[in-house]
Amino acid sequence: MSKSAYHHITKRPAEGAPLVFTFHGTGGDEHQFAGLVEQILPKAGIVSPRGDVSEHGAARFFRRTGEGVYDMDDLAARTQKMKQFIQAHKDSSPGAPVYGLGYSNGANILASVIFEAPELFDRVVLMHPLIPWTPQPNPALKSVSVLVTAGRRDPICPLPTTQSLAAYLQGQGAHVELAMHDGGHEVRQEELVAVTRFLS
Repeated sequence: MSKSAYHHITKRPAEGAPLVFTFHGTGGDEHQFAGLVEQILPKAGIVSPRGDVSEHGAARFFRRTGEGVYDMDDLAARTQKMKQFIQAHKDSSPGAPVYGLGYSNGANILASVIFEAPELFDRVVLMHPLIPWTPQPNPALKSVSVLVTAGRRDPICPLPTTQSLAAYLQGQGAHVELAMHDGGHEVRQEELVAVTRFLS
């Protein structure tokens, strides 16, 4: 059940190549970043789920009650579901390095997963995450490399919240890189350059 818990697209990795999970933003779908991964890492495997929560028709990975106001009980339940989905697909590609890439709502569910189960991933890209709570300490995060990208003028993900997330991850011993641009919530070319370098 876990492997099919979400509508998703999948591609097996070539020998020695990583398995990359991608998580779309609100209103996106499973195709939003799959093509980007194929450009950066042509031999990589891909698992790209579609969020199973509908917000006025827009797909998301968990519920919220307002902009930046999360239904924390729903987030907790859906984090457990996502952990099982990721584990099931990881088990199908034993030995492959596992990377995660998420944008906005997708970055938030990915972050929630690594706060609890950092052992699932080797490298993680969080693009414009918004984590408006303080996660519990987890020294196991020291095994993960994390790239956080953000816009300094992002009205959805305020800069101090992004900096707090990076500081939390560094405090747990994770290897953290922060790539900022001067715009807002949009993904800019310099971000994609940083993502390409980080995943390659």
